This record gives sequence, C-alpha cells and structure tokens, in this order.
Amino acid sequence: MGRDNKQGKSKNKDTLPQTPKNQKINPNNVQEEFAAEFAELRENNSKKKRK
Repeated sequence: MGRDNKQGKSKNKDTLPQTPKNQKINPNNVQEEFAAEFAELRENNSKKKRK
C-alpha cells in the first residue's frame, strides 16, 4: 500500500489464530488422528450396510 493510505497494520492479525489452540493437533499425533477417523468411517459404513 502507498504512503497516502491512512490504514495502519491490523493489530488483530497476531491475536486471532485460524485454529484455536485447544483444537490444534500435535504434528506427532496426526497419523493417529487420521487412522482413528478412517476407522470410524469404516465402522459407520459397515453399520449402514447391515441395516
């Protein structure tokens, strides 16, 4: 932006993360999280087929 623009840098940028800290997954546990999600999906699909 040019010097004539009176808007300053946003002060909220650093204080408002996209993902809350309590919902972040440790990088070491990502594979386990995916495995659990896929297992849940398989279980739900097999239950639907039985009905």
